[in-house]
Amino acid sequence: MTIIEEKIKELKAIEAPYGKKIVFQEVVYENGTSILRMRIREGNRFTIIDLDNNSASQIAEVTSNWSAGESE
Repeated sequence: MTIIEEKIKELKAIEAPYGKKIVFQEVVYENGTSILRMRIREGNRFTIIDLDNNSASQIAEVTSNWSAGESE
């Protein structure tokens, strides 16, 4: 069994509506690959979403437009 080393750096934690907490982390694997990890906590339940640069950029665009009152 191969163990993949990763370094995790917490970037920001956000308290979201309805008791949810969202934690953003940068995860860098031993081969140099870097991802953005979103950990969403709802009570005892966790949802983990790993994003590449392209996915993170698309989410940033959608959330920025929505928060500015714009929609597609």
